[in-house]
Amino acid sequence: MHHKLTRKPEPVASAAANWPPLRRFIAAEHRLGLEMAQGRSTAALYEFFRFGVKQAWACLFGGIAVALMIGTWRFYPPDAALARYDFLFLAMLAVQVALLAGRLETWEEARVILIYHVVGTAMEVFKTSVGSWIYPEPSIFHIGGVPLFSGFMYSCIGSYICRCWRLFDFRFARHPRRLSLIALSVAIYVNFFSHHYVIDLRWLLFAWAIWLFGRARVHFKVWTRYRAMPLLLGLVLVSLFIWFTENIGTFTKTWLYPSQRLGWSMVSIDKLGSWFLLLIISYTLVSLVNAPPVWRGESAGASVRRRDDEAAGGMSLPTL
Repeated sequence: MHHKLTRKPEPVASAAANWPPLRRFIAAEHRLGLEMAQGRSTAALYEFFRFGVKQAWACLFGGIAVALMIGTWRFYPPDAALARYDFLFLAMLAVQVALLAGRLETWEEARVILIYHVVGTAMEVFKTSVGSWIYPEPSIFHIGGVPLFSGFMYSCIGSYICRCWRLFDFRFARHPRRLSLIALSVAIYVNFFSHHYVIDLRWLLFAWAIWLFGRARVHFKVWTRYRAMPLLLGLVLVSLFIWFTENIGTFTKTWLYPSQRLGWSMVSIDKLGSWFLLLIISYTLVSLVNAPPVWRGESAGASVRRRDDEAAGGMSLPTL
């Protein structure tokens, strides 16, 4: 015998409305949600499924990039007229254009991607010049020893955060001031260059980040209600995911660390800290484009979403 839930999914503004091709699925998804809400176990399973779908959609750009790295490593002809790195650059450029043309990516996301692409490429040029890592294959589209496709690897992070921000309807409690985030991000970026010549301040930067984010909580909606977690924990989990992805990048010989030249080994866990600091830069860029909404409770969050959707000329729709 099934136990009825006391509260069924209510029609609220849908994050799917941000991507026009998804709008036609909103009503059908809402009907499916109503069916799944009939039992507690099915409701929990459905919310877990929705979380996975949302994460997959947020990873769209990054997932394509990883698939291209693996695919070209496994199948790209070594004697092709076009070098693998150049193919990756043109392919990622085509993907970017296709996502924008198909309205599967917003111009807001594209702006963050472009900024982080420039920031990441500048750092790559310096890091390869001092031997931190190498790109072992030839290319035409490059700056110094850095193939231009590498900037897209950083762009994937910005794209992911932008999409999660909308998909999960982020609200924040005790969020750091954006001026403080800018100061921290500038210090992090400078340290990535300066630590080759003076003392490495990353432990001070870790402490600074913990001080800024330690009390902050992010409230996010998977389905009908908001969940919450420490924002610092969320950043650490995303950094861990990026570290896993970097292992794929080095395994496919897309780039290599000096210790991997004679044979592949897992990327040092120390790099997790580097990705955490880089993630803060990406997060800061996104927060400058999207002002962090303040958490004012469950009902307040829903009403804000409705006002935002109406201001954009949309309608109140079931949430994706």
